[in-house]
Amino acid sequence: MASDRPGEDTIQDPLFILETGEVYRNPTEVKMSQIVLPCHANHCGELSAGQLLKWMDSTACLSAERHAGCSCITASVDDIHFERTIGVGQVVNIIAKVNRAFTSSMEVGILVTCEDLYTDRQWKVCHAFGTFVARRTEAGKVQLKQVIPRTQMEQMEYSLAAERRRMRLIHAEIITDLLSSSTAQLGECQEYQDAVPAERTRVESVELVLPPHANHQVSTFGGQIMAWMENVATIAASRLCNAHPTLRTIDMFHFRGPSHIGDRLVLKAIVNNAFKNSMEVGVCAEAYQGGEPLRHINSAFMTFEVLDSDRKPRTLPRIRPEPVDGKRRYQESIARKKIRLDRKYIISCKQTEVPLSVPWDQSNQMYLSYNNVSALKLMAARNNWVLNSEKNKVSLYTLEENQMLCFKVETHVDVPAEQTFHLLSDLRRRQEWDRHYEECEVINQADEDDTIYRVATPSVSKDGKGQDFILLASRRKPCDARDPYLIALRSVTLPTHPPTDDYTRGEVLCAGFSIWEESSTVTKITYYNQATPGVLPYISTDIAGLSSSFYCIFSACSHFLEANRDSLAALPPSALCTVTRQDCHGPAPYERKSSNQ
Repeated sequence: MASDRPGEDTIQDPLFILETGEVYRNPTEVKMSQIVLPCHANHCGELSAGQLLKWMDSTACLSAERHAGCSCITASVDDIHFERTIGVGQVVNIIAKVNRAFTSSMEVGILVTCEDLYTDRQWKVCHAFGTFVARRTEAGKVQLKQVIPRTQMEQMEYSLAAERRRMRLIHAEIITDLLSSSTAQLGECQEYQDAVPAERTRVESVELVLPPHANHQVSTFGGQIMAWMENVATIAASRLCNAHPTLRTIDMFHFRGPSHIGDRLVLKAIVNNAFKNSMEVGVCAEAYQGGEPLRHINSAFMTFEVLDSDRKPRTLPRIRPEPVDGKRRYQESIARKKIRLDRKYIISCKQTEVPLSVPWDQSNQMYLSYNNVSALKLMAARNNWVLNSEKNKVSLYTLEENQMLCFKVETHVDVPAEQTFHLLSDLRRRQEWDRHYEECEVINQADEDDTIYRVATPSVSKDGKGQDFILLASRRKPCDARDPYLIALRSVTLPTHPPTDDYTRGEVLCAGFSIWEESSTVTKITYYNQATPGVLPYISTDIAGLSSSFYCIFSACSHFLEANRDSLAALPPSALCTVTRQDCHGPAPYERKSSNQ
C-alpha cells in the first residue's frame, strides 16, 4: 500500500539558482532511487522497514564519505517516524546530505519519499538524521572540513544541527534520569485478564556477518544491523497479536561498538508493553567471535501497530510481564511512551500547530528547551526581513509570513560578546533598561542552561490590567565560531503559577537574542519576537512609525551593557538562584552537566 491519501503530500524537488544563473546543488548531496521488488517486500506487498533502513544508511554513508573524503561509519540514527508505507512496484527516492560537520563527526539529513510511477506523484515517508564518524587514517584522526551553507534551508539545518547534537550528547543521561524519576511513581504493573505472557513474544536469532553485509573496511553496515534488529522485533510483535504488525517509530539507534566480518550477531527481542493501539518492542544486538564474551552493539525500542482492513489501528491484547526484569521493562515502557509523545508533540509539530504555552515538567524539559532554541534559530535564518525604520543606530525589521508578524531589532555595542551574553541572560537585570519589565523573578532553575521566570509588564492602556508571562529562557553558547550566543524565550505553563485576577496572562511563542562576536570588543545584538496578541500592543505603534519607544529601549540596553562591560556581576542565573528554586519548589529538579563543558 502506498499511502492513505497518496496525492495529499506531493513533494517538489526545489532548484536553487545562483546569481551566476547556475543551478546550485549541495556538493555532499547523494540521491538513491530503488524500485520496490517482491524480494524487498513483506507479506502485504509493502516494502520491509529493514530494507528501507539499509538503503537509508547506505545513502547517508555515501554522503558522509563524499564530504569527508575517507570511509565513515554510522554512529547513531535519531528517532524515525514512518508516516506512510511503500508498495511493490513503487519507487523509493532517498536524498541525503551533510548538514554540518564537527571535529570528526557529521550530521547527515535523510529524506525518504515514495513515487507512484502511474500518477507521477510523490509523498514523504520519513525524515531522519544520522551521525557518521570519519575513520582514522594512517595520518591519525580526521579533521573534517566545515560545511558552508549556501541556501536559507541549508542555513537552517546547519544551525539546528548544533542543537540536535547537544540533545544527542545528553540523550542517554536524560533518558536515565527521566525513567528513574517516572518509574518510581508508576507503582505495580496492572494485571489484565487474558493477558499474553511476555515470554511468548521472546525472539532470539543469530546472524553470521559475511562479506556482503560489510563495507570496504570489513565493518558491518549499520543499516544491515538495523535491518536484522527490525526483523526480530517484527517477529516478537507478531507473536503478541497473531497478525502482521506495521512499524511506526524507532527510538534513537546508538552504535556502542563495531562489528566485523566473521562476527556472530545475537539478536534478541521481546514485547515490553502493549497499549491500546500500539506496542513497544525492545531489541538488542550483541556480537562475539569464537569463545570471546558477548559485545553489546546496539539496543533500540520500536513501536508497532496492527492495522485493520480500513488501515486503522486495531485494539491489541495486553501483556503479562515476566517477573523482575520484565516488570522493570514494562514500567519503563510507560515512561518512554510519555517521552515519545513529548518529543512528537513539542518537536515534530509544525510551528503553526504548536500552542503558545506548553505545560512544563521535568520529563519534557529537554524537548521544550530544544524547541525553544530551534524556533529562534529558524526565525533568525529567514532572509526576507524588511527594514521598517532606523534611528540612532537601532534598526527595526519586520517579516510577514503565513499571517504571522515577526519583528527584529538590531544594534551594535562596544562590549565583548560573552559579557553581553551573561548580562542579557539574567532576565531580572532587564528591568534596568526595559521599561516593559516591571517585575521579574526566577521561579524555577530547570537546569544549568534553562531558567523559568515570571515577568510582569505594565498595562498598555490607562485603565487596563497589566500582563504577566511565564517564560522559559534557554541559553546557548556557540558551538564554534560560525554560531552566535543565543538566549531563547517562550511561554510555558506551571501548575504552581496559574493566571491571577490581578494580571492578564500573556504568551510568547518565540522571542530572544542572537549575539554575534564581530571583533574582540564589538558585538552585534539582534532581538527577535514573533508578535503574538499579548505582545503586539507593545510594538504596534513602533512598526506603524507612530512611536520610537523601541529605539529608546534598545539605546538604553546599549548604555546598560557598556556601563557593565567590566562587571563581575554578570554571572549565569544558575549561579544565583539555588535558594530561590529551593524556596519555590522544594528539592531542585534533576541537574546535569552542560554539554558545553
